[in-house]
Parts: sequence; C-alpha cells; structure tokens
Amino acid sequence: MEATERQLEEIKKVEASTKELESSKNFAYKAEYKKYVLDVRCFFEATKYQLADLQADTTRLHQAGMEIKEFLDRNSANQYLLIIEGQASRNSTRLTDDNYDYSFQRALTLMKFWKDVCMIDFGGNCEIQIAGSGDGRYNFGYTGGEGTARFNLLDGTLMRERGEKEKDNQRFVIHIIPKNIIENEEK
Repeated sequence: MEATERQLEEIKKVEASTKELESSKNFAYKAEYKKYVLDVRCFFEATKYQLADLQADTTRLHQAGMEIKEFLDRNSANQYLLIIEGQASRNSTRLTDDNYDYSFQRALTLMKFWKDVCMIDFGGNCEIQIAGSGDGRYNFGYTGGEGTARFNLLDGTLMRERGEKEKDNQRFVIHIIPKNIIENEEK
C-alpha cells in the first residue's frame, strides 16, 4: 500500500498532536501498550460505580477532562472518537456479568462528572462513546487460556493488571482516536 504525500502529511499531523501529551501531568506514555494513558489514580471498590464511591483526586480528574477538551479545540480540523472505558477486576467468576455492568457505569460516572459537575463540552469534532470492558473475560481467546502463549500475548495488549495489582483494574481508560486520518481520494 502506497501513501500519497497528502496522506503522509495527515499522519504527521496526528503524530504531532499526540506529542503534546508528553508534557502532560495527567497522561503518561506506556511503552508496553504503545499509547498514552490517564495517569490520575482512580479507583472503585469491587461493586461500586457511583461518583460518591470514586476514590480519586477529582481536581486532577477535572484537569484531565480540560486537557482533553483543549486538545480537541487545538485540533479542531480533525475528527476524533473519545472512548471513555470503565474496567473491572477479575474478583469472582460469579460477578463476571456484573463486572461488565459496573465497568460501563464507571465510565458513565466519569462522563457525567466531566459534563455535569465540571461543565466540560468536548465540542463538535468529537464523538463520545461510553464503554465497559468488564474484567476482560469475554475477550476472544482469553477465557480459560491462562498460561498459554496466546493468553500471554493477548494479556499484554489489554491494559490489564494481574496478580497483586488485579484490583487496580477498577478504573478508567481513555482512548482518543483520530477518525479522519486518511480520507479516500477516489470519492
């Protein structure tokens, strides 16, 4: 596949926009996941998801929301998909299905915090999706494969803590994805 000069310029523009996050106090680059992640400690107890249950520095969480808004404003010529993903820990097989509900509700709680409490409007160049990835057990190839090469490969891409850090998965993951990196020139 060959990229045109215009397409390469678009790719460079997107790469440059993510470089802005290098100086962020609220996002950190994680080489193992090849992405920037929310670097504000946020935590819920196993079955909790209400704003009152959130254990976090809400000032920094507000700042992170503002940082996303300012990023979107500075890059208004591009369209983005903002995914607010809640996660859960593998605390019990009995709670597997409930963990998907809890993780979605956690993501919704964060969006409501930014919108209703912080009064943040992410603007017209951003589609917002609220997602809950549960405890990750329903990812293809993940269930029942613990210890296999496939499990280890997939486990490294899912941004999931294991072992003693498992409960740290009761958190948020923020994805900001450019939607119009390369437009079809034939249309």
